[in-house]
Amino acid sequence: MFQLVPALAQKAHIIDLKLCSVLFEDNALYPWIILVPRVENVKNMTYLCMEDRLQLMREMDLCEEVMSENFPHDQTNVAAIGNICPQLHVHILCRRQGDPDWPTTVWNNHSEPYAPEAKEAAIAKIKKAIMIKKTDPKYMQGMHKPDYSTLD
Repeated sequence: MFQLVPALAQKAHIIDLKLCSVLFEDNALYPWIILVPRVENVKNMTYLCMEDRLQLMREMDLCEEVMSENFPHDQTNVAAIGNICPQLHVHILCRRQGDPDWPTTVWNNHSEPYAPEAKEAAIAKIKKAIMIKKTDPKYMQGMHKPDYSTLD
C-alpha cells in the first residue's frame, strides 16, 4: 500500500493527478510544489515502468506550466533529489533574481512559512490552475489510446 514518508506526509496536499499527489512546500520565499508518484517503494525514476515515467513527465510539465503562469519568476527549478528523503519526489519552484538564495540552491537555506491565510490562498490558486490545465488535451495522453487506424 502506498504511503508518503514522514517528511512528505507533513506537507499540505493540493490535489491528486493520474500518477502523482501534488504537495505544497510551506516557504513563502518561493512558490513551490512537490510531485510524488503514488507508487509503493519507489526511490527513483528507474523504479517506474515506462508508461509511469512518461506520465510523470507529463505531470511535471503540467505543474511547471501552472507555476510559471501563476507566479512571478525569472527561472523555474525542477529537481528530483532524493539523498535525504528516500521516496521519489519532484520539486517545482519559481525563482527570482535577487531572492535570498539567488543564484544558488534553495535547499537548507532561507525559509519563511506562509501566514495561514496566504498559505490557503496559494494552495487554492495552484489547485484551481491545475484543475483547469489538466483538461488540456496534451495532458490527456495515457488516459486513452489515440486511434491511429485512420492514418495513412
